[in-house]
Amino acid sequence: MSFKEFAALLALLLGAAPFVSADTLQLKDRAALTGTLLAEKPDAVVLDVGYTVLVVPRHSIASIIRNGSTPAPAPPAAPPASFIPSPSNTVATVNVPPQLYYSTLLTSPARDVSSLVKQIGEAVVQVRTPGGLGSGFFLNAEGYLITNFHVIEGETEISVEVYHQKDGQLDRETYKQVKIIAINKFHDLALLRIEDKNAPPFKFITLGNSDLLNVGDPVFAVGSPLGLERTVTQGILSTKTRQMEGNLFLQTSTQINPGNSGGPLFNLAGEVVGVTNMKITFGEGLGFAIPVELVKNFLDHRDAFAYAADNPNNPYRYLEPPSRTRVKSDKE
Repeated sequence: MSFKEFAALLALLLGAAPFVSADTLQLKDRAALTGTLLAEKPDAVVLDVGYTVLVVPRHSIASIIRNGSTPAPAPPAAPPASFIPSPSNTVATVNVPPQLYYSTLLTSPARDVSSLVKQIGEAVVQVRTPGGLGSGFFLNAEGYLITNFHVIEGETEISVEVYHQKDGQLDRETYKQVKIIAINKFHDLALLRIEDKNAPPFKFITLGNSDLLNVGDPVFAVGSPLGLERTVTQGILSTKTRQMEGNLFLQTSTQINPGNSGGPLFNLAGEVVGVTNMKITFGEGLGFAIPVELVKNFLDHRDAFAYAADNPNNPYRYLEPPSRTRVKSDKE
């Protein structure tokens, strides 16, 4: 269901139960949303509709009626300078300061894999170290990217290979000024950043919602299995709650091989729903991905997992145990 169809349906359902103190967002497609206005941002408006909170992009709003007052024209949308359209930017988005990643509240309509790969291909990268290689993907235009912790574990010499589209062709560019920002070895995640001053703005991918997935939904992966860059594999979601090593993973029939680690698992809206990280070696079609909700949690609390050169393999600092206090007696 598109955002416009959702808005029209929501307006119809809410029409029979008006709010006591209601604000109305008149949308450009002549639909309307009624609720309590919580916040206004340069690029979006936050509206409480009773059972959920919607973040409505400014470009979809024709006017705002506050508590029955005269309609006021909505200010023009002001997207961030680094914003580069992605397949799911047409739905409500949430910017996480300082715009580290973009996440959808609603799933966009399904599209064919071929057209999606053409749009999101530039955002998927190869991550190389002296010990091997893996995959990754950009979160924003400033060069922040996600990969697996085991891809960079014990390594500080990291390079990222990016495919920039120029004149209809994809040109490989290798960036060697890569900084480790945060790591979480327990969930096998790492946040990196390309710090090359001459790098252009990077194409990035929107994070989806793995909670909205259903078993049997089509999914596909893009990565570099066995070093074969930009390989696309497709399958279905086999289960959402496969427990392995104390964590829950998405299980998929999508082919996952060494080199796919750290790459994105997409739904058919082109949104990341997981990060591929392992497979069962003695079976086929038994791949696994870290749910994107864990990725968001890692990014939202990245300061707790900040990488430190003096303690590179552990994001936690353990305090020294207190020494036993010697109590002096009155006779001393």
